[in-house]
Amino acid sequence: MLALLSLFFAALLAATLIPAQSEALLLGLMWSGSHAIALLWLVATVGNVLGSVLNWLLGRYLSHHADHRWFPFSAKQMERASYGYQRWGYWSLLASWVPIIGDPLTLAAGILREPLWRFILIVTLAKGGRYLVLILIARGYL
Repeated sequence: MLALLSLFFAALLAATLIPAQSEALLLGLMWSGSHAIALLWLVATVGNVLGSVLNWLLGRYLSHHADHRWFPFSAKQMERASYGYQRWGYWSLLASWVPIIGDPLTLAAGILREPLWRFILIVTLAKGGRYLVLILIARGYL
């Protein structure tokens, strides 16, 4: 149970600004054979999506503090994410799994008031898909 909780929190933190390596932990647990692969995929996906929801909430409710030093994204990151989000709309959330740009995109979705239901649906597809591809590669299927 501790391993699954560790995976959940690593995946959650990896979707926020706190550096974490959920992929390495997922693969390590998968190769250990101590848990069903589907369960590992589910735990990692749920944790990572919830981390993105935290970014969405941050964007939704704290965007009026963007000029403060403690705000987690720089003005340049915010501008880039907002531009991409406005250009591609909610489909840009399919890139929410991409390092460096994914977290600001999820924040921009909150700032631009993307409906939470659609946000969760697209981000789950993107992040769950990323973990699935990683598992398939590690198992030698791709």
